Amino acid sequence: MRNIKLTIQYDGTNYHGWQIQPIQGSEFGVRSLKHKEQKKNVITVQGILQETIKEITGEDTKVIGAGRTDAGVHAIEQVASFKTSTGLPPDIIKRALNAILPDDIRIIGVHDAESTFHPRYDAKSKIYFYVISTDRTISPFLNRYIWKIPYKLNLDEMDVAIKFLKGKHDFAAFRASGCGAKSTVRTIFNISLEVLNVINFMTAGLNGNFLKIRIEADAFLRHMARNIVGTIIEVGKGKISKEDIKKILASKDRRFAGPAAPTKGLFLEKINYCSSFFIFSINSLFS
Repeated sequence: MRNIKLTIQYDGTNYHGWQIQPIQGSEFGVRSLKHKEQKKNVITVQGILQETIKEITGEDTKVIGAGRTDAGVHAIEQVASFKTSTGLPPDIIKRALNAILPDDIRIIGVHDAESTFHPRYDAKSKIYFYVISTDRTISPFLNRYIWKIPYKLNLDEMDVAIKFLKGKHDFAAFRASGCGAKSTVRTIFNISLEVLNVINFMTAGLNGNFLKIRIEADAFLRHMARNIVGTIIEVGKGKISKEDIKKILASKDRRFAGPAAPTKGLFLEKINYCSSFFIFSINSLFS
């Protein structure tokens, strides 16, 4: 049995997140909008991938993702894997998947992985970024990917506040209800606030006043990235002081943090693994 690693990009706008949602006691994921049982609020990336893989291999298989992105969240480089007995080479699997998948999901890499490889448990770090606009008018080409906050924010206060989150902390105050994590302790390796005056799109530069918050951590609690962004924005508005971030962390109480940022501005940028896996993946192409 082979273990196939997928690298995936998707626009999450039309999906109810990565993970298949239970429907009347069963797991359900479909690809066609015309399917007689289709319900818009249960279309998931995982479900679509599993249905597509079944069309190609004839096998019922579970696709395991590195990160369970929320409804409306996008991925630049999601990683997943599935077990299969097919003899199709990686490049054929890639072409077949992309021929069937909807245009807002693309497979950008397919490799044979070690049998023990697990996209989530073997990840060393995950990187998310969030994009905000402080302009009153946003380009129609960016509107679906950016949180619009059309007034001045105190960037100096935000920049100081965000640094208090770096390091190993109990992030219970930044997790959503229903989070099933056994431990709420996580380590943020890097977190930054960047000011952008232009975003490149289709070889054109779209001008504006943009903020990009980028977070790299060993793992994320449910809604943790969005709750951090929402809280930092409250600092920028003057509703929370920069020093309050330390108090919020110490409280371990979600009620003291800011509201969650909307999903549309959040992107899963990259999953990092140890180098030994990638060496195996590259070598497997020539074995």
